[in-house]
Amino acid sequence: MLSSYWDSVAVFLGINILMGVSLYIPMTAGLISLGQGGFMAIGAYVCAILTKSDVPFFLALVAGGCAAGIAGLVAGAPALRIRGIYVMILTLGFGEIVRVFFLNFESTGGASGLGGIRPLTELWQVIVACVIAYLMVWRIRHVRLGRAMVAIHEDDLAAEAMGINLTRTKLLSFSLGAIVAGLAGGFYAHQALFIDANQFDFSRSAITFLYVVLGGVSNPLGAIVGAAIVTLLPEFLRVVQDWRMTVFGTMLVLIAVWRPDGLLRAPSLHKS
Repeated sequence: MLSSYWDSVAVFLGINILMGVSLYIPMTAGLISLGQGGFMAIGAYVCAILTKSDVPFFLALVAGGCAAGIAGLVAGAPALRIRGIYVMILTLGFGEIVRVFFLNFESTGGASGLGGIRPLTELWQVIVACVIAYLMVWRIRHVRLGRAMVAIHEDDLAAEAMGINLTRTKLLSFSLGAIVAGLAGGFYAHQALFIDANQFDFSRSAITFLYVVLGGVSNPLGAIVGAAIVTLLPEFLRVVQDWRMTVFGTMLVLIAVWRPDGLLRAPSLHKS
């Protein structure tokens, strides 16, 4: 039973890592998204509905990720004309639109949620997905796309003057992040076995933002470290029972004061 419990914790940790990576990608290009919960919801519902129709889990997972990626293109298009806090507001609104849609869409259970989902998520699958996601974001930093994203993050006008295609780079970063969030949603649905729209509300996006900011927005490992701390620390603090969330919150505040730029510093970029 204990082993099963920690296996479940490890699966949810992997899902949270994927969510952190999904936000790190657009943040590399200076796009702060508060709609990752919406992309996760799309992946979760699409994957769950397909597996309930006897579609193989892997194909359903890919379909959920692709559906979220298309939604990322839709959400990212208006973000091309705005900057800063307005991107956050736009993506926050998108996430709420997705939540309300599934809350009222009867074909996916509406307010009652979607149950009867088969337990298809396995720990090794999540581990493989996390490794692939990390290798992708690590490699991106060393190719033209990654350098373009970093340049846009620093100064998009200067990047455009250097010949970087802002539209293509921003849309691609938004879409890649949404795909990873959609995959995380598919794994989540088949681990939780029941989903409803309120599981993907603003708090889901906000805590994903916390993963990246806590770990370090400039380091690919930051999202992983942040997700690990936020996921595991409350479990280890169960010994203090009712005070564990108070202690957890206090530790987060202390870390924010001690390392306002995140726990991990930015790695140096070099030619590969």
